[in-house]
Amino acid sequence: MTLTTAQLATARVILERCDELATHSSRESGIERVYLSAEHRAVNELAAEWMREAGLTPCQDAAGNLCGRIEGSSPGLPALLLGSHLDTVPGAGRYDGILGVLAAIAVASRVPAGELPFALEVVAFGDEEGTRFGATLLGSRALAGTWRPEWADLVDKDGISLGDAATAFGLDPELIGDAARDPASLVGYLEAHIEQGPLLEDAGRALGVVTSITAARRLLVTLTGEARHCATPWNLRHDALLGASEAILAIERIAREQGSPATVGHISVQPDAVNVIPGTAEFSLDLRDETAAGRDHTWRAILAEIERIVADRGLGVSVAETHTAPAVQCSSELREVIRAGIRWTGDADPLELHSIAGHDAMAIAAVTAVGMLFVRCRGGISHHADESVLLEDVARAVDALHAAVLARAAQS
Repeated sequence: MTLTTAQLATARVILERCDELATHSSRESGIERVYLSAEHRAVNELAAEWMREAGLTPCQDAAGNLCGRIEGSSPGLPALLLGSHLDTVPGAGRYDGILGVLAAIAVASRVPAGELPFALEVVAFGDEEGTRFGATLLGSRALAGTWRPEWADLVDKDGISLGDAATAFGLDPELIGDAARDPASLVGYLEAHIEQGPLLEDAGRALGVVTSITAARRLLVTLTGEARHCATPWNLRHDALLGASEAILAIERIAREQGSPATVGHISVQPDAVNVIPGTAEFSLDLRDETAAGRDHTWRAILAEIERIVADRGLGVSVAETHTAPAVQCSSELREVIRAGIRWTGDADPLELHSIAGHDAMAIAAVTAVGMLFVRCRGGISHHADESVLLEDVARAVDALHAAVLARAAQS
């Protein structure tokens, strides 16, 4: 399907806006934009301006999510949500989450008020990545009604609590749960997102239908040994870092054998001195699988091996779980509307993909049916400054998402 000048112009505006949002970062190299920060406030203000231009009425909810609404054929109808997130990991690229928000705004600009049998809302979630406070999907969990009041006590690396950050942002931490939506007020949620994998590129496809989202767990493992002078003989050492190193290699081996993606992205030691045997070593584990049963089976095998390692080395071990999420199935009805949208762009047999990456749709599935559209990204690179998408793919993504909205309307 040949793209028109107008379609390409829409995509070009989206990419220019991605570039503009990228300037709102707490770091100069790559992008870092965390929940309840000055950068979060700035991008909400920008996105609100773009929502108004698209005919949406914007507001910020009790959790700091930016929402914009266009009424349907009569005021107050349940809404179809379109959205993604505006926060990033440290050193991020320009498109993870952001592309989905801007594509949703572009779709809304094509839908006049009163046209659809439901309201249309665009949601720009404030926290999907969990970079600042450790617990992930905070914005979408608040909207889904699964916010936990104790999360207000979470602290960032500077010792600032989420509650204090919310207050500084202009929110009332005791009212964050008020962002929750009534399931009766929604007819579904659609999210466009870069694939964060190479399958679309390998298949020569621009877009794909997401079938399900992986089950995930995040854990913090702490090994405790004994800090001593580096002159201590080998037979008297209880080196927590060597134990952690052996455990991390075991994680790779076991997870590869089980087919469960696993990542250790953080490690720290104490006392952290060049001539001191580490007495404590702490590392994170992000563990995923297509099913919760598969994920937990892999974790049990990993934990058994860690327990063997610490016993052999005379160490102690403790494990804290910081996040858990079940696998989420995209609804058959919304998979069909995404499929119809992709077909409209000229791909008669859209590729279906399981998402190993987590998304806001995982949290929103607790309150309404979800569907997702994947967009090809070069080399499958994400969470990195080299994230890259094609202008033509962005144009097709907007067309597919718009067609999906119309297909959902036809189901009503």
